[in-house]
Amino acid sequence: MDANKLLNLYAAGERDFVGANLHQVNLCGADLRGANFVEADLSGADLSQTNLSGCNFSRANLTDADISGGNLSGANLSEVNLIGADLIKANLEGTNLSRADLRGANLLLANLLKANLSEAEMSGADLTGANLKKANLIASNINEAEISNADFTKAIVTEYEMTGKVMHLGLSHKWVTWAGCY
Repeated sequence: MDANKLLNLYAAGERDFVGANLHQVNLCGADLRGANFVEADLSGADLSQTNLSGCNFSRANLTDADISGGNLSGANLSEVNLIGADLIKANLEGTNLSRADLRGANLLLANLLKANLSEAEMSGADLTGANLKKANLIASNINEAEISNADFTKAIVTEYEMTGKVMHLGLSHKWVTWAGCY
């Protein structure tokens, strides 16, 4: 589907784009809030400055997408592929990014206030200057991520902080890295 067709359908009231092939589509600056992109292919898409608040991108492919300056507040990005995506200065406040793959993603100065990043894979991501206040980081992996000047004030990193109860579930972290002296 090309950009014009999608925008025309959206203007006519259509919001369901489940499984749509939008590979490398240019939707820069569009207003698509509330649309359903479950399992859609938006790899390489230009979504910069786009309003995607409240959208559902669950299990979508956004590999190498440009979403810089975009508004994804309140969106569902659970299990989404954002490998290498550009999210510079993106608004991800209250966004569900649980089990998202953000390896190598650029989240420079992104707003992740109260975002759910539980079980997210963020190794190699650039979180420089990102706002992660009150973000849920339980069982997420930020190994080798750039976190300089990121704000983790009141970020939740353990199950105890979330529930107030000690959980005995074996390993508390999906991503385990073994390091030590030999």
